[in-house]
Amino acid sequence: MNEGSEARRYLRAHRHGALATISIKIAGYPFGSLVPFVLDHSAQPVVLVSRLAEHTKNIAADPRVSLLVHEPAADIQAATRLTLIGDAARVGDGLDALHARYVDYFPDAERLIALGDFSFFRIAPVMLRFIGGFGAIHWIPAASYAPPPNSLAEHEADLVAHLNAEHAHNLRDYCRHFKQMTARNVTAVGIDCDGFDARADGVLLRFDFEQTVADAAAARQALAAMTHQVRSQ
Repeated sequence: MNEGSEARRYLRAHRHGALATISIKIAGYPFGSLVPFVLDHSAQPVVLVSRLAEHTKNIAADPRVSLLVHEPAADIQAATRLTLIGDAARVGDGLDALHARYVDYFPDAERLIALGDFSFFRIAPVMLRFIGGFGAIHWIPAASYAPPPNSLAEHEADLVAHLNAEHAHNLRDYCRHFKQMTARNVTAVGIDCDGFDARADGVLLRFDFEQTVADAAAARQALAAMTHQVRSQ
């Protein structure tokens, strides 16, 4: 796996980060704030922001931003972290699908959206800085980070519904085998070319496929391979 794919999979496993924008209140200085995010099927971060938020005003004046994600650790400098540098823009095309995907990951966001004051912004990557620990430091261009062409976006809803209707027992087995977690209630939340996400007793978990998949048939094969691995061990 190359550094771009590794960085993409790392970011897919996280839900919160520090968003830095260029302040207009204190001109030219960076302004950091904590935000939840989900990745779309192009692996671009999507955030839900209030019209009144400081970072929203900053983006309107200058779209250049960065998003920092890191692992909590006793020695933070030895931990894995990633900074995505890119341009933020209000979501236009595909808004309904992104709305649905975001709420699947953050159900409480529905009440914020209903207020009419919140909008979705997508961050298009320009460059990423990925640090996997001491000595494992990479600058990754956006083209190397981007997922390969695939059709998972159009099949996601059907695949998730099928998983939850027919494979609830497998989802529990995946939690036990891959995450060492015994969970009573597990539901798939989203699926993409690199893996899928599930909520297990209220906790979001990430499950990576061994190989990136291009379509629904390949996703089903990857899930079957995971089930076989669980059963064989």
